[in-house]
Order: sequence, then C-alpha cells, then structure tokens
Amino acid sequence: MNVSIRLGAATLALAALSLAGCVGSPAPRIEYYTLASPNPGVAPPSSTSPSVFVGPISVPAAVDRLQMVLSTGPHAVTISDDHRWAEPLRDGIARVVAETLSRDLASSRVLASRIGAGTPVDYRVSIEVQRFDSSLTEGATIDALWTITTTRGGPARTGRTAWHEAVSEPTAAALAAAHGRALQRVAGDIAGAIRALQSEKKAAG
Repeated sequence: MNVSIRLGAATLALAALSLAGCVGSPAPRIEYYTLASPNPGVAPPSSTSPSVFVGPISVPAAVDRLQMVLSTGPHAVTISDDHRWAEPLRDGIARVVAETLSRDLASSRVLASRIGAGTPVDYRVSIEVQRFDSSLTEGATIDALWTITTTRGGPARTGRTAWHEAVSEPTAAALAAAHGRALQRVAGDIAGAIRALQSEKKAAG
C-alpha cells in the first residue's frame, strides 16, 4: 500500500513539473517584414507629369496570406508562422510600384491607396502577379503581367516582367529586400511603357 502511494505521488510530481515547464516556456517570436523600394525618391509637384493609379493587384492564392511562404524544393513550400508580412501582399506591391513610378516619372501624382481608386488620373495600372516565389537560399522571383489603360479611351498597353533577385544572406529580411528590388524592376518596365504612351500621344497630337 505504501509503495503504491509513493509511486502515485511521484507520478503527480513529475506531471506537475512537466506542466510548469510548458507554461513557463516563452512563446515563439513573430517577426514582421515590409516590401520597400530600394530608392523610392521624392518627386516634386508638377502639373505636366502624368497622374497614375496603381491597382488592382492580384497575387497567387498560395501566397495570399500574411505568413511568408518559403520554397523548400521544386514542389514543396513551408508556411512560416515566425516570419510574416506586415500588410497584405497586394497592398505592399501596389505601394512599392507606386513609389518607384513616382520617382521614375518625376510625378507626385501617383496613387495606390483604395481611397484614391475613384480619383481621375491619366493612366491606370493593373498587375496580375503570376509568381511570387520566396527562398531563403535562392532569393525572390516575380513574374507579373501588367496592363496600362488611359482614361481618354486610348489603346491599352500590356506587358510582362519576370525577374529574379538573389539574397545577400539567407534571412527573411534579406528576402524581403530582394522582393523590393524585383518589384522595382517591374515598376521600371511599367514606367517605360507609360513614357512610350506619352510620346505616342504627343506625336499624334
């Protein structure tokens, strides 16, 4: 009888210690990252530079979440709860593209916020991101189809930008920076197309 009592007490003590260890263990640290243009620049106000609205933006369903989706193999990914985007990807992409267009077109009238969706502008840019691949070792890959429409009824201009950026180190922060550089390339191609549309308009008018 005494042996059974001692064994039962020991078992309860071990269970209590185990529970205390679980309760006392620190929660995983979640780190948040933002997309950013490496060189956003600040465009001075100008009445001659084009006005642009960036949106809507669509992204693949597999990456349309706040958690980073990290490629671990040709057909394998990991959804990281520890590394997350600080905003929906479509919002971050629109913001970075708008910042870069503002710099490249020397225009302070480039909008990306949903609040500005109804604002009259010269050009509207929609972007369908077909690939937004993230790898801590390989870097960032973006494949985007974009369409530029004019509010004056002119022909639309479409294009595609596929770009890969290596990471400087195998960290989530370096990966977010690589995505920012890749988006800068996308925005650069869009800016070139808008300049071409402006030149065509001048030549025709």
